[in-house]
Amino acid sequence: MERPRPARNARQDYVITAKTLRLIVLLGIAGGFLDAFTFVAHGGVFANAQTGNVVLLGVAAAHGDAAGALRHVPPLIAFVLGVAAAETLTHPRVAPLMRRPIRVALVIEIAVLLVVGAIPTWFAGSAVVLAVAFVAALQNATFGTVREWSVNTTMTTGNLRTAARATYRAVFRRDAEAATQARAFGLVVLSFLVGAGVGALVAELVGNMAAWGAALLIVTGLGLFFLDERPPG
Repeated sequence: MERPRPARNARQDYVITAKTLRLIVLLGIAGGFLDAFTFVAHGGVFANAQTGNVVLLGVAAAHGDAAGALRHVPPLIAFVLGVAAAETLTHPRVAPLMRRPIRVALVIEIAVLLVVGAIPTWFAGSAVVLAVAFVAALQNATFGTVREWSVNTTMTTGNLRTAARATYRAVFRRDAEAATQARAFGLVVLSFLVGAGVGALVAELVGNMAAWGAALLIVTGLGLFFLDERPPG
């Protein structure tokens, strides 16, 4: 007799899969991949992190360069829209309709990246950067925890800080929990580095079609949710 499948709501789905190290590592690879992709294929732009755009916007504005300042506004808007999309998916009135809002976020990322990969490299480079900024924001706002620790799958500065702090505590304070955290965040930082290296090489070879590589990584991450939902036995 077939065993009944346990019922799981969106919150349980989040706890079971979205905080796992294996998923965060996959998304970290995708994050590094996309950052290298836009940098190599689209004029040295880091679409994942918006700090540079804010700084350049301020510098241009300080020099009275209105046109230069405005060039850095669209990626910021795209990032804000990505965060808004993530918040909408988990809104109390929307989440029940989505049933699996975390998975929906991944599906949206995949769909956007499939479109990006189909755009010729010579056409609408700014549109590609905006699309990747949107995807990065959606991922950043949706997946912010590994186990019980805050993490970032699209930027690595905070992860590196956490890894360094945990390593110090593990070595000099003999903190076992810190040692576990150091290993986890070291792996996350390494995954971002590997993704960046692969993304740079693939972008040089195939241009915008490199976005399909990141989409494949996210598809694999989405598959983990279904793997976790398999009935026992």
